[in-house]
Amino acid sequence: MEFEGILLGMGNPLLDISSVVDNDFLNKYEIKSNNAILAEEKHLPMYEEMSSKYSVEYIAGGATQNSIRVAQWMLQKPGATSYMGCIGKDKFGGEMKKHAKEAGVNAHYYEDENTPTGTCAVCVVDGERSLVANLSAANCYKSDHLKKPENWALVEKAKYYYIAGFFLTVSPESIQLVAEHAAAKNKVFTMNLSAPFICEFFKDVQEKAFPYVDYVFGNETEARTFSKVHGWETDNVEEIALKISQWPKASGTHKRITVITQGADPVVVAEDGKVKLFPVTQLPKEKLVDTNGAGDAFVGGFLSHLVQEKPIADCVRAGVYAANVIIQRSGCTYPEKPDFQ
Repeated sequence: MEFEGILLGMGNPLLDISSVVDNDFLNKYEIKSNNAILAEEKHLPMYEEMSSKYSVEYIAGGATQNSIRVAQWMLQKPGATSYMGCIGKDKFGGEMKKHAKEAGVNAHYYEDENTPTGTCAVCVVDGERSLVANLSAANCYKSDHLKKPENWALVEKAKYYYIAGFFLTVSPESIQLVAEHAAAKNKVFTMNLSAPFICEFFKDVQEKAFPYVDYVFGNETEARTFSKVHGWETDNVEEIALKISQWPKASGTHKRITVITQGADPVVVAEDGKVKLFPVTQLPKEKLVDTNGAGDAFVGGFLSHLVQEKPIADCVRAGVYAANVIIQRSGCTYPEKPDFQ
């Protein structure tokens, strides 16, 4: 198989500013555990406070970029993945480029002259992460960049696409262009529910993209929010996964498959009107460092096997493996080589 550029991701490149904090800090900034939100005015001082009060780590992040890096790591084939998103022309942007290169990802960033690179505060309490993203430059991505021949060539080359739901807040038109290309060429288009607020406040753009999505990823909280927003009156993750998989599709080539993770509980996969449950490797609490990037890593592991046309069960196992590696380390980082059988 030819792997070069087989998987393309588009999203919000963010530099994670990660630190173990305490409940007082969460309460002060009205942050809920295990949530993901966009920064408001009241959150802006917290970035400074984190770096002065706690010991912080800087890690190249952003949901889609994490998944693409993990897929690249699992594949161990240089240049198998590419990525697009917007960064600033600053120190953090430079960090981002360096990290992508080291990871073997072919990143084509759009560089905004006037806006700083986006950051994401990762607040860790008892191993659980809560994210507050200040998009800055990430919010400035334009579909004009995507349409440039050297960038559109990445779209043409890829056979699989992954875009986290977070990108719906930035460039729905870019998503639509890639989605329509995938449908026209019988390629595989995948997305993530990404956060409760996406399902609630970006419902319209999410629904517009949905008919094109061949694989929908998400976690149990996002699935339940999606159900509530659509008036489905069920909290049962298996039922919700089925309903999502049965949503109408724009292209009949691929059926839709829904993949919902539930932390330490089994992964729910819905396809063809049936649900399968896949157990997760249990990790003793003392080995958990932080859950930041766990969901992204799961998707990265899953996609690394999907692009090799492996059966769903193998894709899920690869996802579970990758997530398990990530939660034993700080942020979305990994050892030099995977040892996945």
